[in-house]
Amino acid sequence: MSPATMDLQDGRLTDEVVRSTMTNCSRGEAHRMRVPGWVLERDPGHEVVGWRDPKAPERGWLLVPCGEAVVGLALRATPGKGVRATAMCDLCRTTRSPGEVSLFVAARAGEAGRKHNTIGTYACSDLACADHVRVLRATPTLKPDPGLSVSQRQEALRERAAAFAAKVLATRD
Repeated sequence: MSPATMDLQDGRLTDEVVRSTMTNCSRGEAHRMRVPGWVLERDPGHEVVGWRDPKAPERGWLLVPCGEAVVGLALRATPGKGVRATAMCDLCRTTRSPGEVSLFVAARAGEAGRKHNTIGTYACSDLACADHVRVLRATPTLKPDPGLSVSQRQEALRERAAAFAAKVLATRD
């Protein structure tokens, strides 16, 4: 499946629009996805939006701007409570306290995904990378990429998330 363009209804993001962007899961999985209200208030055309499903905590969802399109990715967190040491998120490059970074895997799109071929990345356990890059000063549990402005961190997050999405969408390695 290719990236979907976001057709906003009345200029607003809807559950149906979010579901239509999902590229690496079945329609049934996309239909069962819980879209929090705050996601509908974000602008996935310009920022990476991620969340965990509170009713299925191993499930995560990521909306990634890729040019004029948005790629929706279904993710699955590996079992456990995250990395047991201080770790850095591969997407936002924020250093996090033990347990706040998890390994997420995404099924490859298309036939490869149906054969259980996956791509993995270490990401913030809450998938709130877009919020973490906005932090102005380091905290004891959250240390953003030093030496970069918020806008530079936001752009770098979009680029790394788009590269991850491209790997998920690639028909071969």
